[in-house]
Amino acid sequence: MKARLYEKYTNEVVPALKEKHKYANVHQIPKMEKIVVNMGVGDALTNIKMLDTAAAELTTITGQKASIRKAKKSIANFKLRQGQPIGCMVTLRGARMYEFYDRLVNVALPRIRDFRGVPTRSFDGRGNYTLGLTEQIIFPEINYDRVEKIRGMDVTLVTSARTDEEGQELLRLMNMPLRQRQT
Repeated sequence: MKARLYEKYTNEVVPALKEKHKYANVHQIPKMEKIVVNMGVGDALTNIKMLDTAAAELTTITGQKASIRKAKKSIANFKLRQGQPIGCMVTLRGARMYEFYDRLVNVALPRIRDFRGVPTRSFDGRGNYTLGLTEQIIFPEINYDRVEKIRGMDVTLVTSARTDEEGQELLRLMNMPLRQRQT
């Protein structure tokens, strides 16, 4: 079974991008390669069970098991030692990626209070987009009554676009509610 958004990509987005940018080869057309969802859990330094709860919530949101991430180096000011677990992440590809993107754009983002679109300045220069979410309860899969602590997460959309303009055009055609520039 194909994801609804993948069919939209192949039927509408590819022809629109090919016409606008005059690509000679179909492999030059930008596409979404993966989505990385990362949740940092600073409380894990004092209570390791918080990390297990965060990983379970991330697994529920994405539909794929979250992996525990460890600190790469020690930072004395944060009382952090190298190798200590401090976060969790999930990398989504294929059908799960399109399914998660569909739920993010059509269900979760509109539930944000005073939502006027996501900022366009969050591109990295190579067509990838990172979106910071302040609370995990915007996803309908999370039961609000069972949440111990409100946590934020970073959602990185990795595309094959070479420039920010190509990446922005791809996301706009894929229904990402990008904020319009104020003049």
